[in-house]
Amino acid sequence: MNQKIIQITAGRGPTECCWVVAQVLKYFLEEVQQVGLSYTIVQRIQGTENGTLQSAMVTLEGKEMELFLKSWIGTVQWIGTSTFRKYNKRKNWFIGVYELDILHLEKLKESDIIFQTMRSSGPGGQNVNKVNSAVRAIHRPTDTSVVAMDSRSQHQNKKIAIERLKDRVLEVQLEKLKQSLSDQWENHLNVQRGNPIRIFKGTDFKKEKKVKTFKNKRNQLKKELQNELKK
Repeated sequence: MNQKIIQITAGRGPTECCWVVAQVLKYFLEEVQQVGLSYTIVQRIQGTENGTLQSAMVTLEGKEMELFLKSWIGTVQWIGTSTFRKYNKRKNWFIGVYELDILHLEKLKESDIIFQTMRSSGPGGQNVNKVNSAVRAIHRPTDTSVVAMDSRSQHQNKKIAIERLKDRVLEVQLEKLKQSLSDQWENHLNVQRGNPIRIFKGTDFKKEKKVKTFKNKRNQLKKELQNELKK
């Protein structure tokens, strides 16, 4: 089953942006259900005021996800007057909708390891013995490799190489997870303005929403494809 993780975030935006995140989350989930996707809210970070969210993370599963997300991924703009600061003259507020990488810590499988044997070398490049006792272990999914030449026994070196490779692959995966978390934090801090993927207006999103529904968007794309085929 195809799965995606989506983050809706106010970034560095003020309370008004956090309010927009909460409103957009409602509409996002409504459309998710309309297109037959299943979802799970995995995280909500509350804003400073009631009814506001600093960010939310949602996992999606199902088909036709790519086309659906094209109508959501990017900057979302709300045009309206602040209900938190009556005398604030600002009318334009921006939040971001992002897709996050799905990374898991996977168990190392021996079937994913390639073993190569070679001669162990001693000080000055001298051969410790004339048999190929040293072992290089390569983890194919991550292209990570280690070498073991601690023992004169090839079998023993193979065991040592597997243990070393487990530790090394874990380090590689943890580094990727750290980078993923760093990217998520950057999404909180950076929300690009301009060229919004969607625009909402007024305090009543439902009545003032200025965006085509996903159903209309899909029908439009189908018509365009039919016209291309007729040419």
